[in-house]
Amino acid sequence: MQYQGVLKKMKTENLEEVQYYLDMESDFLNVNQMINKELTLSFVKYQCLNCQLNKQIYRQGFCKSCFFETPNAGDWIMKPELSTAHLDIEDRDLAYEKSVQLKPHIVYLANSSNVKVGVTRKQQVPTRWIDQGAHEAIEIVEVPNRYLAGITEVALKDYVADKTNWRKMLKNDIEEVSLMEWRDRLKEFIPEEAAAYFIKDNVETHLNFPVKKYPLKPKSLNLIKTPKYTGKLVGIKGQYLIFEDDTVFNVRANEGLVVSINI
Repeated sequence: MQYQGVLKKMKTENLEEVQYYLDMESDFLNVNQMINKELTLSFVKYQCLNCQLNKQIYRQGFCKSCFFETPNAGDWIMKPELSTAHLDIEDRDLAYEKSVQLKPHIVYLANSSNVKVGVTRKQQVPTRWIDQGAHEAIEIVEVPNRYLAGITEVALKDYVADKTNWRKMLKNDIEEVSLMEWRDRLKEFIPEEAAAYFIKDNVETHLNFPVKKYPLKPKSLNLIKTPKYTGKLVGIKGQYLIFEDDTVFNVRANEGLVVSINI
């Protein structure tokens, strides 16, 4: 069976085991059903997620010109503390920015390789945690806009990591910790503007990923340098496909690439 389409991050569903789906041009694939099968991934061309043109992808699935123009790639997306829609100040498109920034946001703690703090829109729970490969997570603050979430994250980054070690995450090399204890420990460092939004007495969410074999030494597949790769799929974690030979492929990092998949 052969499928072709532009890569976008896998859609997920948090069931007893996380389910993954790839939205291809004419098919909606359950990637879990490919586990234990041999896949061939082939690079076909580029397709910018904004202009749809066959132009080299720069970042986040966009060609260079679109990356610096589309409101979907404003600095506030990666740095929520730069959000200004609550002040009625436009970055690239105020209507779009209000539609995203002025929604309830969650500041959370997740454990994917070590304890990290992060920000997501409330409607993205638990999708955000799945995408990061976190086997457990807990909400610590729920605020009415992205700016408040951003300044809270910045304050807490002095005491806890804000990035995932992707190799440790994929090897399942996880530190056993109590996120509830971490939540209570960090409470005093929450900025005054967000302190009233602290969430207490909630419990951790646990996630179960479909992995038959974790890689000992993960090797990242670059489809531009290696346009064709064949391997046996043995698991999915975060947004990574894990193959039997320890090759791993980050679907989200390759958004905007048109690929063919042979099963």
